[in-house]
Amino acid sequence: MLLKIKRGWEIRESAATPEAVYEDRRRLLKMAVAGPILLSGGALLAGCDDAPAQATQLAAGDLAPDPSAKLYPVQRNLRYGLDRELTAEDVATTYNNYYEFGSSKNIWQKAQALPIRPWTVSIAGMVEKPMEIDIDDLLAKMPLEERLYRHRCVEAWSMAVPWSGFPLKALVDLARPLGGAKYLKMATFENPQVASGQKASWYPWPYVEGLTLAEATNDLAFIATGLYGKAMPKQNGTPLRLAVPWKYGFKSIKGIVRFEFTDQRPVSFWEEIQASEYGFWANVNPEVSHPRWSQASERVIGTDERVPTQLYNGYGEFVADLYAGMESEKLFM
Repeated sequence: MLLKIKRGWEIRESAATPEAVYEDRRRLLKMAVAGPILLSGGALLAGCDDAPAQATQLAAGDLAPDPSAKLYPVQRNLRYGLDRELTAEDVATTYNNYYEFGSSKNIWQKAQALPIRPWTVSIAGMVEKPMEIDIDDLLAKMPLEERLYRHRCVEAWSMAVPWSGFPLKALVDLARPLGGAKYLKMATFENPQVASGQKASWYPWPYVEGLTLAEATNDLAFIATGLYGKAMPKQNGTPLRLAVPWKYGFKSIKGIVRFEFTDQRPVSFWEEIQASEYGFWANVNPEVSHPRWSQASERVIGTDERVPTQLYNGYGEFVADLYAGMESEKLFM
């Protein structure tokens, strides 16, 4: 008899919210904002708990759909489950860190100005053949699927969401890095005309993040292109964002335009700003506090719940071996 031992973060498929529920909820939201309320625009924006504002956003998004919208929903990969309920869509799509558009959590409306076509992705550095590829051509080459992941911010809040996208390993395989490549460096777009946060000269734009190739080819490393069974909203990082759920959320770079393979460890955006607080590895650990607050627990956004933080955000069975013998590294900063 073959016995399957579930990992600590896995749940039954029946415990995940079905895609049909998302679609029913979406239709209700669109009905709620039908007619003149759509014209009220920014006056409805109050915060992540303002349901009419979220409904306005979702309905307005339907007026100018993402060109990749036809790709979704995609098949869910049942290997990736959750130990908690999914975060409400209207919360996860309106409570966002995206410093390109400002430092508040209420940037979803500003982010709508970002043009996502044309969007060219550069694959560069130590690869067999550097290339530039149109986003839609890239998506056509990738094996799209849905995964349920926890997301833990370094600010000690968390959410649980259904990402659609593809394993980062598939992009690494497409790039065919040379033997000497050790790291994958990623960079976001630069467009200060619409991303007003990029006018802040004290930040080292563009936003840069990096992984080792071992991390980038780990099963969990994921490039997210969709959310809640639809194309990714602009404020959540369309058309390409990184999802590495065992790391703090600032590693999950949004709006990626460049993948560069290198033998030099990248200095990431927040590491360059304050290396004593935001290091390269940024693995989740409840026992290692941020210099200004504890990481022992986290606030689950959209609820009144506070839960204990788990080592590697609960994904240690997938990733702990990546860091064996690296005791001298500051792996959790």
